[in-house]
Amino acid sequence: MDNKQKRQNRANRTRHGLKSAAARNPRLRLSIYRSNDNIYAQIVDDAKGVTLVSASTVDKKLKKDIKASASVAAAEAVGKAVAERASKAGVKDVYFDRGGYRYMGRIKALGDAARAGGLNF
Repeated sequence: MDNKQKRQNRANRTRHGLKSAAARNPRLRLSIYRSNDNIYAQIVDDAKGVTLVSASTVDKKLKKDIKASASVAAAEAVGKAVAERASKAGVKDVYFDRGGYRYMGRIKALGDAARAGGLNF
């Protein structure tokens, strides 16, 4: 089994736990995807199957303020942006879906910035 498949298995386990928790306490999901060059975040309503809010290092508004897209500072900017856009959409409580990645580095920076921006998870 290669590393990509292992990460996908971890992500599926995490998502299964979030979906079972959402059955008891319905919330939206803050989903994270990290590539070698960029980081992406979106708030998803799994019941309706729609993305309500998204932000990434490839957004034109964020890209001009970011020096290196694969940095902790870039992840913090994405976290702040997704929290700001979520508050405009009326979203406050979410589940944090780290997508099979460990909660460290860019993932942690994004999560901390989103919390500081007003998201609850």
